Amino acid sequence: MSELQALLFDVDGTLAETERDAHRVAFNETFTEFKLDWNWSVELYGELLAVTGGKERMQFYLDKYRPDYQQPKDLADFIIELHKDKTKRYNNMLCKNPLTLRPGVRRLLAEARSAGLRLGIVTTTTPENVISLLEHSLAPEAASWFEVIAAGGVVPAKKPAPDIYNYALQQMDLQPEQCIAIEDSQNGIRSAKAANIPTLITVSNYTRNEDFTGAMVVLDNLGEPDQPFTVLAGDTGSFTYADIDMLKFCLK
Repeated sequence: MSELQALLFDVDGTLAETERDAHRVAFNETFTEFKLDWNWSVELYGELLAVTGGKERMQFYLDKYRPDYQQPKDLADFIIELHKDKTKRYNNMLCKNPLTLRPGVRRLLAEARSAGLRLGIVTTTTPENVISLLEHSLAPEAASWFEVIAAGGVVPAKKPAPDIYNYALQQMDLQPEQCIAIEDSQNGIRSAKAANIPTLITVSNYTRNEDFTGAMVVLDNLGEPDQPFTVLAGDTGSFTYADIDMLKFCLK
């Protein structure tokens, strides 16, 4: 068995609970600004998250929920314009009110760096969104901790396709068995597993009822020494929070 060399982190829902009260709010503010009668409720947004990528999500919304909307001939360009506005609003939001990282994230990243493990980001969100979250919620220099930030449209097919993970592996010159992916969603594990990468799931607000078949372990969060995680599936032995030793145990 290959030795663990790298941790590959998803972002939204994994590092922080960004979806409900940040991304969704930014989308709705954009819709209001453009005088659109679109409004994504908490429940509806959960359904829309089945589609990865903001632009793709808006197109899906129109196709499935708003057949009454008179689509302009330049709909693709209009969606790009909406998405740019939404991204700006999301980043301004994180700058003014940084999100709290999920339990265990900051600690595990620090432990990984101290242990000499390599770090990567693998996500469907835009690079700007990633950098904003890292700088404002983790540390001003946090983006430099990650050897690769595979984000947005760097590959044609987004999760659940394996392309973004394959890209990260190629950029880092790593084999799948040398890594662990840390994800929160079914689309995420489908993407990582299709790239043959062992995957730890830490469920988020929107994903706790999804199918995580193939995960090496499913947790409610990464845990802290004084805040143990709950194991939803898999075997963590006697470990009560995710650290490097636990990750290596789960790989066996």
